[in-house]
Amino acid sequence: MKFHTIETGNFKLDGGAMFGVVPKTMWNKLNPADENNMCTWALRCLLVEHEDRVILVDTGMGNKQSEKFKSHFHPHGDMDLYSSLASKGFAPEDITDVILTHFHFDHVGGAVVYDKDNNLIPAFPNAKYWSNRKHFDWAMHPNMREKASFLKENFVPLKDNAVLNLVEGDKEYKMMDRINFRFYYGHTEAMLIPEFEMDNGQKLIYMADLMPSTAHVRLPYVMSYDIRPLDTLAERKSFYERAISEESYLFLEHDPFNEVFTIAKDESGRYGIGETLSLNNVL
Repeated sequence: MKFHTIETGNFKLDGGAMFGVVPKTMWNKLNPADENNMCTWALRCLLVEHEDRVILVDTGMGNKQSEKFKSHFHPHGDMDLYSSLASKGFAPEDITDVILTHFHFDHVGGAVVYDKDNNLIPAFPNAKYWSNRKHFDWAMHPNMREKASFLKENFVPLKDNAVLNLVEGDKEYKMMDRINFRFYYGHTEAMLIPEFEMDNGQKLIYMADLMPSTAHVRLPYVMSYDIRPLDTLAERKSFYERAISEESYLFLEHDPFNEVFTIAKDESGRYGIGETLSLNNVL
């Protein structure tokens, strides 16, 4: 199993929204805000080569949204999804599977593109796209809190083109040998977190919005975007214990400074960062 970091640029989100009840005097030391209280975040995807498959996890924001939409989130950076894949030696046609953790625009925006006739089509013509029934139904009938994050043009064309594979189950699903999905409910309904068993037997886990960055490692540091913050707290605590026990590596989608880290717990029982690494140092 081989892994590649796919950087698709950066964007900005309100710092207060990203850190919830934590005071700015505390979180601003971890990811300093600009004059508009906006913090920079990564849009980092993961590419996995396993057996005869080339698997992409999440797709970033994409570039098909309007300039007005982009002005709210300030996308920037030298790389986009296609150019980052090309830098690793891959074309869109090489991708066999796309795992979508959830349908918020910053995770699924690059899954669909416009063709030359201005029709919305899957960005990866030979790929099967993976999600789950519970989350798809949730996104199709969004609540007022999440409605602005579920842009149907990002995922309905996958269904219409019969490339969206919606798995059943509410806790776990085995995609294939050494790749397992677990589902979490604090951030959004049935967010899919993929876990990969590396060649040495340890796990590399793609964190999506269960853990946006190392700045969120303390349990109270829960985003205001989460629909069930108390569930996030319980899910994270259970996850932390398992990650420590299994000595797992955690791949970060939104951390602007770190790609991978490990969880540690001190003598008082408080969770924190074990070590931060680049993906190359893990392999």
